[in-house]
Amino acid sequence: MLIAPSLLSCDFSRFGEEIKRMDEAGADYMHLDVMDGHFVPNITFGAPVIKFVRKFTDKVFDVHLMISEPFKYIDDFCDAGADLITFHIESDSDPLETINKIKSRNVKAGLVVKPKTDIESVFPYLDKLDMVLIMTVEPGFGGQSFMADMLPKAEKLKAEINKRNLDVLIEADGGIGINNIADCAKAGVDVAVAGTAVFKAEDPKATIAKLKNCD
Repeated sequence: MLIAPSLLSCDFSRFGEEIKRMDEAGADYMHLDVMDGHFVPNITFGAPVIKFVRKFTDKVFDVHLMISEPFKYIDDFCDAGADLITFHIESDSDPLETINKIKSRNVKAGLVVKPKTDIESVFPYLDKLDMVLIMTVEPGFGGQSFMADMLPKAEKLKAEINKRNLDVLIEADGGIGINNIADCAKAGVDVAVAGTAVFKAEDPKATIAKLKNCD
């Protein structure tokens, strides 16, 4: 299991230091949630902030766009240092056009599904994707409870990926911690986004090691 600490749970007054802390604790990716206050009822940060904190690590910047029109901002986030950009199938931008835009910048592309969205909605785009992110909470705020009833989506998606012999990672985000990450692994999740579980841990390094070895 790859672990992507969600910077949404960090101390924003020490953003760069928090990234370094997670890097040293063994994080694989840095998960950066971008919210516009329109697509989701919260506002976080944008490309300028990501550009500023890019220098604190060389780990993968996994940028999750929870915004209404991601296509308009792809260049900004690529220029800021994103290695992987995921955006919502439910957004207003055309999925294929947006995927192609991301890939044209030599950045990896992924689609995200909210809890109420059928996983089959991403199937037409699977052969162009590097990742699919399954939300295991309603997007917008950190610290929510894990929705175990989202795991069948991962099982269905993994079966489709294997059937087509594709190299697509499955990521899950929302309420993931020591008590449920083994269930995620069993369902086929490859990358777990963990927020409170790692940032509030007494020993983040030990916690990340436990999360990685969940099965």
